[in-house]
Amino acid sequence: MDIAATSSVNPAVSSSTADATKVSGDYQMFLKMLTAQMKNQDPLNPVDSTDYATQLATFSGVEQQVKTNQLLETLTGQIGLSGMAQFASWVGMEARAAVPVNFNGRPITLLPTPASGADKTVLVAYDAQNHEVMRQEIAVSTDPVNWTGADASGNSALPGTYAFQLESYQAGKIIANDKVETYSRIMETRQGDSGAVLVMESGATVLPSDVKALRQAS
Repeated sequence: MDIAATSSVNPAVSSSTADATKVSGDYQMFLKMLTAQMKNQDPLNPVDSTDYATQLATFSGVEQQVKTNQLLETLTGQIGLSGMAQFASWVGMEARAAVPVNFNGRPITLLPTPASGADKTVLVAYDAQNHEVMRQEIAVSTDPVNWTGADASGNSALPGTYAFQLESYQAGKIIANDKVETYSRIMETRQGDSGAVLVMESGATVLPSDVKALRQAS
């Protein structure tokens, strides 16, 4: 129905490398200080050799832990790149997800999902500044809905990025306010803090696990 209304250096790995270099330098300094301590100890009251062994073991343990952390971070980065490559074939396709989309004068097909038990649904459009530009009651259905770009006054909305939400009502009370899914082109895959993310045409990002369907770009 129609409604008329790119790669960068991982800072964690860089930090780990710097830490490893610092600890290595500190370890050399520690050995020099330990040697000086041994040379200058009181011969009548020498330091117990067990104390030297304990100090060496403690410092060596710290050094090894730093190296282990550095290795783990390197492996994590490699795994992340592997995951990003896995979704590289999605670039150029259209993904169904609840993300903002670009409006350029052509109707946008929306895919609402009313809440269970709803007896009324209202579609709401927001611009990039999160200002409400349109509010329209639609049928309580999962059938696709075309937004022609008309705002609350019936004028054509300006080209730009728009997000959509569906308000579900029951007996006059709102019971859910959900983002509306639509199809949008995938422009690139990128490594995020928790793995690969997809960058959409609008600039919005979405996790691959949040994509409900894929299709060839129209």
